[in-house]
Amino acid sequence: MKQASPWVCVGRRPETTPLPPTHPGTHPSTHAALPMGNSRSGALSQEILEELQLSTKFTQEELCAWYQSFLKECPGGRITRQQFQGIYAKFFPDADPKAYAEHVFRSFDANSDGTLDFKEYVVALHMTTAGQPSQKLEWAFSLYDVDGNGAISKSEVLEIVMAIFKMISPEDAKHLPHDENTPEKRAEKIWGFFGKKDDDKLTEEEFIEGTLANKEILRLIQFEPQKVKERLKEKEKNP
Repeated sequence: MKQASPWVCVGRRPETTPLPPTHPGTHPSTHAALPMGNSRSGALSQEILEELQLSTKFTQEELCAWYQSFLKECPGGRITRQQFQGIYAKFFPDADPKAYAEHVFRSFDANSDGTLDFKEYVVALHMTTAGQPSQKLEWAFSLYDVDGNGAISKSEVLEIVMAIFKMISPEDAKHLPHDENTPEKRAEKIWGFFGKKDDDKLTEEEFIEGTLANKEILRLIQFEPQKVKERLKEKEKNP
């Protein structure tokens, strides 16, 4: 009997690539810290495929399609920080997504090696799109915890909000409420909802509980989801 190949998802690569930008509210789980273990370019091992199916609930067909597209965009099997920023730039050609992409990349790079492998990418994709609300907010917390010390400061909130504002067009900014139409005002409003003083710190538990209890916080901490959806639809129509 012919032995089954341990490698799957080998072969053609589709023309389109599902590497969309993401936004807070929608952290990779601890599964992302596991090494990828796939050194063979152009193939995905059965072991990794099964592990991803268990940890993300994506189907084999979905994972294979995404892997093929992942290789099309990143033939070496890893996304560098620069490539990741370039992907964002394609989705937001009229904005400056570099700073926001840098922070998202940092939050996805589970082993802090400066690249994203396919496993890190898929787990992050799952947690930011299909995970439970609390899991999504775990990722959002890691995004705002810029220095990775386990707590968020007001200055870190401002840093992420400033990155978000660079992705909002001047025309859209005109329609923002007066008390949140600048990064400083928006960061102040977010911090105020948590009832924190300027020099206070925000723990992960406080961040998640506070955001789950107040939809206004969720709205304020993220890049407008509708804008992301519109960009993705445009890319699907005009790949």
